[in-house]
Amino acid sequence: MMDFFNSVIAFFQTGGVFMYPILVVFALGAAVAIERYIRLVYERSTNRATWEKVQPVLNSGDFDRARNLVKDDNTGVGRLLAMGLERQGAVRRREDIEIAMEESIMESIPQLEKRTPYVALGSNIATLLGLLGTIMGLIEAFTAVANANPAEKADLLSASISVAMNTTAFGLMVGIALLIVHALLNSLTGQIVDSLEMVSVKALNIMSSGTRRRSDAAKEEKPEVKTAKPVNQDVQQTQQARQNTAATQSAAEHKTKPESA
Repeated sequence: MMDFFNSVIAFFQTGGVFMYPILVVFALGAAVAIERYIRLVYERSTNRATWEKVQPVLNSGDFDRARNLVKDDNTGVGRLLAMGLERQGAVRRREDIEIAMEESIMESIPQLEKRTPYVALGSNIATLLGLLGTIMGLIEAFTAVANANPAEKADLLSASISVAMNTTAFGLMVGIALLIVHALLNSLTGQIVDSLEMVSVKALNIMSSGTRRRSDAAKEEKPEVKTAKPVNQDVQQTQQARQNTAATQSAAEHKTKPESA
């Protein structure tokens, strides 16, 4: 173990002055990557906890209680549900609620991707610094060989090239490591965004079905008003005339009966 540590120190010391800027880039990239990883893991866990807490309330149809639960929640899922439930309380159209949730997702994505591109930038800078250090080392090597003893030129040139290549090797190692970390952070960010979209669709379906059930229940509770069948005025007049004629005939027959007797 000690031999490995000594070999690493010797490798770094023989690489030249460009090894130090590469090390600084690696330190900055690693710091950003660690901060982003902790933040994204925390965001994923809090989003899951918020959804597990609010989902049963949404399934029960108690939207007012769900609105109170996410009112002060600062997680991505909390803000998403807060905007959707706020719009659900004001309007009934599915399109309006969906637009509000999409707006919340668009606001969350920049916060999730914040500072992650710096890791990829550090990878490119480390690789380019390694190449630049090698080029500068080769220039110094050929300059030194030009003024050296002809018998020592071959040995001096090979040693100088070997030292110059250390910078490229170190730059590539840092660049590859930061590039892998950047890919992992992008994958984790994509998972969180997909989970937000999934929560948006599930919550939207629950809100739409709950609103539809309430509307159907209100229609069933509304009493049916029976409208009177309209009576044709001509038919009514005809019936009244027949009744008057029958009454006149009956009165006439009643008068003629005593006279005949």
